[in-house]
Amino acid sequence: MENKPKRKRNNDEFNKLSKFAVTLSILALLTLAFAKTWLWINDNLVQIWAFDVRGNYLIIALYFVLQYLLSRVYGAFKVGFYKVWDIVYSQALTTLMVDIIMYIVTSLVARFLIPFHPYGILLLVQLAIILVWAMVCTFLNNKLFPPRDMVLIYSNHSVTNLVQKMAYRDDQFRVCEAVKAEEGLEYIYDRILNYDGVIICEIQGPDRNDILKFCYDNDKRVYVIPKISDIMIRGGENVHMFDTPLLLCRNSGLTFEERFFKRIMDIVLSLLGLIVMAIPMAITALAIKLDDGGPVFFRQDRVTKDGKIFKIIKFRSMKVDADADTGAHSATKDDDRITRVGKVIRAIRMDEWPQLFNILKGDMSIVGPRCEMVENVEKYTKEIPEFKYRHKVKAGLTGYAQVYGKYNTTAYDKLKLDLYYIENYSLRTDLRIILMTIKILFMRESTEEFTEEKK
Repeated sequence: MENKPKRKRNNDEFNKLSKFAVTLSILALLTLAFAKTWLWINDNLVQIWAFDVRGNYLIIALYFVLQYLLSRVYGAFKVGFYKVWDIVYSQALTTLMVDIIMYIVTSLVARFLIPFHPYGILLLVQLAIILVWAMVCTFLNNKLFPPRDMVLIYSNHSVTNLVQKMAYRDDQFRVCEAVKAEEGLEYIYDRILNYDGVIICEIQGPDRNDILKFCYDNDKRVYVIPKISDIMIRGGENVHMFDTPLLLCRNSGLTFEERFFKRIMDIVLSLLGLIVMAIPMAITALAIKLDDGGPVFFRQDRVTKDGKIFKIIKFRSMKVDADADTGAHSATKDDDRITRVGKVIRAIRMDEWPQLFNILKGDMSIVGPRCEMVENVEKYTKEIPEFKYRHKVKAGLTGYAQVYGKYNTTAYDKLKLDLYYIENYSLRTDLRIILMTIKILFMRESTEEFTEEKK
C-alpha cells in the first residue's frame, strides 16, 4: 500500500449539486423521448381526441414520476457510486419496465392493443441515450471527483478480503495505508490527518469511539464495518419520555401488524406468481423429466422461523441421489452433480419457483433470510452463535442478503445483512427487495456458486 500526501477534496455541496444535475439530465432526456413518442401516437395512431393539452401533460408527468421512482430503487442515478456498466444496466432495466407500463397505459386509454413498434423504436433511442449519458457522466465524475485516499484501521481480524474488495472500486477510494489499532491512538490520529478518510474495521469499542470522535472533530469521512450490535441498535426506535435520549430495541422480530400484512402480501403474490408462471413451470418440469427420467421436484429439510424444520420444494437441478455418498452440502462452482437442465434453471433461478407452494402453506415468506439446510445452520451456529438471530422471521424466497450480497458471500456478512432487514423491516422494504430481485436475476456475480474457500 502506497503512502499518499493529503489532498484538498472537492466541496461536498458541489458534489451533491452535480448528482442532482446528473439525475435531472437523464430524467429530462428520457421523458422528452417518451413525450415525442406519445404525442406522435396520439396524433397519428390512436387519435384520442379526449386528451387535450392538460391530459398529455398528465401522461408525460406520470412517465417522469415512474422513471424517477424505479431509477431510485435500482440505483440508476448513482454515477460514480456504481461502475458505468452497472449504471447502464440499472437505467436500461428501469426504462424497459417503465416503457412496458406506459405501453399498457396507452392501450388501456385507447381501448385496444396498439402496435408496439413506436415503443420499440422509443426503447432503442432511449438505450442509446442511456449509454452515452452514463459514459459521459462517469467520465466527468471521475475527473471532478478523483478517488479518496483512505487509511484503514484494523485489529486482529484479517483485512485482506476487504482490501481486495475495495481495490475493485479504485474509482471511489484508494487504501493507501493500514494501521493496527494496537499502534496506539496518538499514532492513529497522526496518520488519519494525512488522508481524506478512514475505514474502521471491527476494533475494540473504546478505541473505535475515540477514533470516531476524532474524525468527527476533524471533518474526516468515515466508513465503519458494523458489528452485529451496531445493526441491532440502528434498528432501535427513538423514545422521548424525558430529556435524556433513549433508543428502544424491541428484539422481538416483527410486530403482530407487520406479520399480518406481510402474510396477506405473501398469499396474494404467491398466487399471482403461480398463475403467471404456470406455463414456464410446466415446461421446466417437462424438460427435467425428459433429461434423465428422474423426479421433477426436489425436497429437503430447511430451517425457518424459530428454528422450525420444513420440507422445501424446488425443481430438481442435480442428479438423482447426488448426495448419497457425500451427504447434503451446498453446490460449488462447476459442480458435477448439476444436470444439463439444472445448469440452465439455476442460472435463471427457475429452480426456486416451486417454493411459492411453501409460501402459500406458510413455511416461508416472499422476502426473508435464505432458508439454509439443517447441516449449514448447525455448522454456522457453532462458528457464529448469533446466526440463530436470523430465525426471528420466516425464511424467504428472496431477501436482503440475496439482493445486496452474492451467492458466495460469507455466512457472517450474510448474517449482518439479514439482521439489518429484520431490524429495519417495512412493507416498503419488501417491495423494494422484490423489485431488486428482478434486477439481479441476470447479474452473473449474484448467481455465482460457492468456491471451496467460501463454503
